[in-house]
Amino acid sequence: MSYAKVLCVGLVGVTGHVVEVEADLAPGLPAVVISGLPDTALHEARDRVRAAIVNSGQRWPNRRITLNLLPATMPKFGSAFDLAIAVALLGGSGELPLLPLERVVVLGELGLDGTVRPVRGALPMVAAAARAGVDRVIVPVDNAAEAAVIPGVRVRAVDTLHRLVAFVRDGTPLIEPPATAPPAAPDGPDLAEVAGQALGRRALEVAAAGGHHLALFGPPGAGKTMLAERLPSILPELDDDAALEVTALHSIAGLLPAGGRLLRRPPFQAPHHTATVASLVGGGSGLARPGAVSLAHRGVLFLDEAPEFSKGALEALRQPLEHGRVQLARSRGGTEYPARTQLVLAANPCPCARPAGDALCECAPLARRRYLGRLSGPLLDRIDVQVTLLPLRAAELMESGEPGEASAAVATRVTAARAAASARWAGTGWRLNAEVPGPRLRRPPWRLPERDTRELRGRLDSGALSARGFDRIIRMAWTIADLDGRDRPHRDDVHEAMQLRMGDSA
Repeated sequence: MSYAKVLCVGLVGVTGHVVEVEADLAPGLPAVVISGLPDTALHEARDRVRAAIVNSGQRWPNRRITLNLLPATMPKFGSAFDLAIAVALLGGSGELPLLPLERVVVLGELGLDGTVRPVRGALPMVAAAARAGVDRVIVPVDNAAEAAVIPGVRVRAVDTLHRLVAFVRDGTPLIEPPATAPPAAPDGPDLAEVAGQALGRRALEVAAAGGHHLALFGPPGAGKTMLAERLPSILPELDDDAALEVTALHSIAGLLPAGGRLLRRPPFQAPHHTATVASLVGGGSGLARPGAVSLAHRGVLFLDEAPEFSKGALEALRQPLEHGRVQLARSRGGTEYPARTQLVLAANPCPCARPAGDALCECAPLARRRYLGRLSGPLLDRIDVQVTLLPLRAAELMESGEPGEASAAVATRVTAARAAASARWAGTGWRLNAEVPGPRLRRPPWRLPERDTRELRGRLDSGALSARGFDRIIRMAWTIADLDGRDRPHRDDVHEAMQLRMGDSA
């Protein structure tokens, strides 16, 4: 009886766990049995691995083979175990001395010709290996740059099973990760291109500074989409921890750009209005994949023509917006993905959306109410900033003077405001005013004096404002104070926050 063991990593959601791939070769009728809760892709690995070993010039052991993936109670998904299974089989048959792979994680999918293909989630897999104390990993060559961003881990790459066999048997060097500099990020849209809309610009700046959700209402051509698309241009770059989170999510989804470098710019997701619930919050058979709300983690999720989205898709966003994470339950186990995103909604006032407004609108008042009524009260109650944009005038559109304020200037104020908030909440785990729980702001030393919140309290007592809305206005008041360089909000800040939340009703 022969036995061998090789380390690999399995993913459950965005969390990786080191998996021991055991191979036991015993006398008996030739067969391959895989245990340890494998999925369909892993069951099919027996055929891929057999062809890859034979086509790489190695001998297939005609014995009874038992493959076990430890821990056996954790579900295993995907084809990233192929390379580890092949090496464990060759080690168990006596073809390879596995001492060079002691305490080394091996990742990779095998083609029938023995080529090693890239896998999804290489970055969180390597991060999991580092947390487990494993400081050497072997990955597919196309995943090398992505894996190399994890500090303290020595990454080597392979392009074929034959190369890995030559390394283990003869010490032939493996491929080093590329050391090329990441490509420069392309220039995005700039706020200077937006004509007029001072209220929309202010709403965008407040939303960016505090991490607040934003809803833009108004006729077609008012600038709703242009403003929303320029929100990422005034957000600061992601720090190391946030960049690792965002890059890991895109790695799992298979959407990491070529080069595999850390994503430093806040992501921007703008799904079409026909998007399903699963595409928004995540889903799929077996291991649930992250949806748009998770791919927009630490960035922006923009829903243009929001009333056109299905009711189920919109309502599914309520829990992620409140808690900053998505919990997906499946028959084979639950999955959790982070979803700390800024939601931006844009909506026309009615289905026909005539640019001339009431003069040519053919929609009855009931049709208008039904159209905007597709955005439910509980969902809108979670949107901090809600503004209505007016149509542009010819003078604003055709003015030949200086363009509007550029994104770089606004981004400087946003960065300073975020720094002030981060210093205020240091040690609490909150980085933005939008993340601070309402009870914390209603207790000393952060509670605002009654003279500054008298009107706001009246709105709450009259039923015009919910308790959640009360807390969100207070959070916005703190953000406005941070933008203006004050330590605490004043009555004017609370009043402006009410206007940004309640519009004319304030």
